[in-house]
Amino acid sequence: MLQPFDFSADYVLEDDFVQLRPLKETDYENLLPFALDEPNIWAFSLVAVIGAAGLKNYIQTAIAARKENKEYPFIVFDKRQQKYAGCTRFYDIQLQNQTLQLGFTWYGSQFQGTGLNKHCKFLLLQFAFEQMCMERVEFRADNNNKKSIAAMKSIGCTIEGILRSHASMPNGSRRNTIILSVLKDEWFGTVKEALERKISGK
Repeated sequence: MLQPFDFSADYVLEDDFVQLRPLKETDYENLLPFALDEPNIWAFSLVAVIGAAGLKNYIQTAIAARKENKEYPFIVFDKRQQKYAGCTRFYDIQLQNQTLQLGFTWYGSQFQGTGLNKHCKFLLLQFAFEQMCMERVEFRADNNNKKSIAAMKSIGCTIEGILRSHASMPNGSRRNTIILSVLKDEWFGTVKEALERKISGK
């Protein structure tokens, strides 16, 4: 029997490749090297997690949003490298409409292109559709972020359109935001099986 989603519960999603667990205040030390040494991670992000103060604010804001039943942030642990790799998050969670957004996703440079993202997305989509009973999972990205868009398309997302001059970037510029999504029928129809094949190497 499917259980209702509980923001206060500590959900852990994992397979042989990766573990996603709730982000905690104590994860500051685990993520600090990224904030200090890899500013390019957030080149296309609306939130730049740069420097110790930026990371502390990022973590505190994410945890506060969880307490307000708005978001659910995860820290990503790469089991093969035995290292923390980055973060991801469910946000704009609308239980009454059975929709949410999946984003705030970033990984350190050594974890990019390793297949880690596909494993994460499989676990998150599986949880969203099969445990949270979502009808729709939405993704957003800077329309100039071709690498991120390609990654979302590769997991089975459908492009819906572009929001022009949608948001302010940390540098003061405006960005166009591309919208993609996966629907429940698509997940059970083709997306789950195709993504499962990709992460299993079949």
